[in-house]
Amino acid sequence: MIQSINNKKIKEYAKLIQKKERDKTNLFLVEGEHMVKEAYNANALQELFILEEIECPIQFNYETVTQQVLNKLSNQNSNSKMIGVCNKLNLKPEKEENILLLDHVQDPGNVGTILRTAHSFGIDCIYMSKGCADIYNPKTIQSSQGALFYIPVIQTDLKEEIKLLQKRNIEVYATALHDKHKDLQDIKPSEKYAILVGNEGQGVRKELIDISDHIVKIEMETFESLNVAIATSICMYTFKYAKGAVTDKEVSA
Repeated sequence: MIQSINNKKIKEYAKLIQKKERDKTNLFLVEGEHMVKEAYNANALQELFILEEIECPIQFNYETVTQQVLNKLSNQNSNSKMIGVCNKLNLKPEKEENILLLDHVQDPGNVGTILRTAHSFGIDCIYMSKGCADIYNPKTIQSSQGALFYIPVIQTDLKEEIKLLQKRNIEVYATALHDKHKDLQDIKPSEKYAILVGNEGQGVRKELIDISDHIVKIEMETFESLNVAIATSICMYTFKYAKGAVTDKEVSA
């Protein structure tokens, strides 16, 4: 059992709370039984530390540690029971018909929630600008509830990516408060589409709005804007139903 927070391995893994160390090592941490199981199922789990007297929920070699050691690795306020060390993912899209584009979405919690809902609503992949929050940030990981293990997320130049998508006849729908917008309820999306959402404070950059095929606004009675994760969820849900993508099985569930 590892009892000291000065253990060499523990000290090295504790650095993974920092983005520069995650980028350097291509490793990241997950906390809690649910996330450990998701990492294991995705073949991303490399090493596992479990609190003494806690039963391991998977068939995996692990090391028993004290609460103090787990707290050294943890980014949460409450005491963790298990923490896994994972390899960064390299998921490739199996298809690219329903796409989400994130432009400088900076809050890790928002990005994590967007990942979770994108996976739930059948988005094939996510392209994000370099100004977005790191998907391996501890807050992003917890908010995603494991979705990052299943949906490809690619960091790229969105302006160039939009042009490439349009060459493949994928229409881009930018969300914005704009004079030339269409109400979301009136949108009839094509079979292949990309939804573009932007920064929490500034929205989508004008240079990206200008090259998009459509500008969409969520019609509301009072406030003009919503939290980006909520707005994105509403858009994805609406697009999914508007193109008739929901199966009878999904409706009955």
